[in-house]
This record gives sequence, structure tokens and C-alpha cells, in this order.
Amino acid sequence: MRIVIANDHGAVALKHELVDFLRSAGHEVANLGVDTEDRVDYPDKAREACLEFLKGGYDFGIVLCGTGIGISIAANKIDGIRCALVHDAFTARLAREHNDANFLALGGRVTYAEKPADILAAFMAARYEGGRHADRLVKIAKLEMTSGS
Repeated sequence: MRIVIANDHGAVALKHELVDFLRSAGHEVANLGVDTEDRVDYPDKAREACLEFLKGGYDFGIVLCGTGIGISIAANKIDGIRCALVHDAFTARLAREHNDANFLALGGRVTYAEKPADILAAFMAARYEGGRHADRLVKIAKLEMTSGS
């Protein structure tokens, strides 16, 4: 697989852990993240990763910040991105199977009950089921065009 990953200063160690896991399994990783804890804004990293992903040729993307919350919100502002902030292998699997998530978000300052690499592996192994979920994705896409008025 070919994966794009980006992080801010709150998830440097987690990014290294996931990149090492992916590369050791033979996957190609485009690392757009930072390697120091010098402040960088997560919306900028989300935008960079999502725009790179949308160029094509990637299987999915990963975005990381301190909690995963801010960077997932930022990623989801970009049309065509369905970024799931997951908590475990179960939510990672269902993000792909039900929501056709093309981005995974995790937090570098979060203590997970499962290894983040195991959560990522569950995301990678899952496949979109389509069927009843397809109608919901259409509705989500329509929300992207809603101005709120």
C-alpha cells in the first residue's frame, strides 16, 4: 500500500511508531509530518496531507495531533476526505467498512487500550461494504455542499 502521513508537534513519537510499522510491513509512506516538538499548526498539516492524497496514487492517509480531534476536524473540511478519529481496532474497522474512511486520525497524547499499530492494522485490513452504507455516504457528500442556511 501507499500511505500519506502527517503530524504536528503533539504526535512525533506516534508518527515514528506508525511509519516504522508500515515500512517494516513493506508499505510505502509519504511522510509529511514534523520530527520535532517545535510548534506547528495541525490545520496546516491536515491540509498538506489531504491535498497530497487527492493528487491520487495513495490507498489512504493518516493524520496525527495531540488528541487527533483537531486534525480530524481540519481534514474533514476538505471535500472528498472522510477522516475517522478512532479509539480502537473495532472503530477503525467500522470506519472503513461502513463509512469508507480514507483517512485515519489518532492522538499522540492519548493512551490507547490497544497498540496504535494494531488499530492501524485493523483499519488497513477492512474493506468498504457498500450496500446500505452507500446511501449514507451520498448524504454525507451532500452535507459538504450545505451552507447551513
